[in-house]
Amino acid sequence: MTKLAQWLWALALLGCAWAALTLGALELPLSCREVLWPLPAYVLVSAGCYALGTVGYRVATFRDCEDAARELQSQIQEARADLARRGLRF
Repeated sequence: MTKLAQWLWALALLGCAWAALTLGALELPLSCREVLWPLPAYVLVSAGCYALGTVGYRVATFRDCEDAARELQSQIQEARADLARRGLRF
């Protein structure tokens, strides 16, 4: 089972539980029902905040690869020299 299938199953299970609770399968107090209706929106916003935080943290802690950058610059210079030799102007 792929990770996508696992997430979809979990989402379907949670969706069914939410629908059963909000549509009255169980007798819940009014205060609980008032909290259940906007719950999917809260979960969606929380997941978005988590994703944004994760991306921000990964960008902030991204390590530079100075050796790879130097190698790439030398390859660019070699390619430019080769193209200039073949008559291409920059």
